[in-house]
Amino acid sequence: MKNLLILGLALTLAGCGGYHKAKRDSGGSAPRSLSGPIAITPNASTTVYSAPASKPFATGPLQQACIASDRKARSSELCGCIQAVANRTLSSSQQARAVGFYRDPHSAQEVRTSKRSTDEQFWNTYASYAETAKRTCS
Repeated sequence: MKNLLILGLALTLAGCGGYHKAKRDSGGSAPRSLSGPIAITPNASTTVYSAPASKPFATGPLQQACIASDRKARSSELCGCIQAVANRTLSSSQQARAVGFYRDPHSAQEVRTSKRSTDEQFWNTYASYAETAKRTCS
């Protein structure tokens, strides 16, 4: 499906005329490159396509624990995305601690309800990571 989408996008872009059409239509000078975002105002002759954003992917301890888990929703893509988010938001020791949640989900509940300041600090960081992973990987 992804290859079909890329092929369709390439054919669409090839059919628009590109540089030479822009040069011809603008009276001889090609449009200059812009360094910022380009705003496109659609009109009757303009079709705007949006390619799907690819999700980040990484391998590591959380990715491996996710793949090894018995959760129905696990997939290589999802587990790799979860690891990529963890690499940006959790230290290696925090990742190692979070791996334990896959083996023993009840331990996450114990950490969440703990009154120890180190557990509270870890849980706040972990909850932020989980929310970011949910937004990024869903």
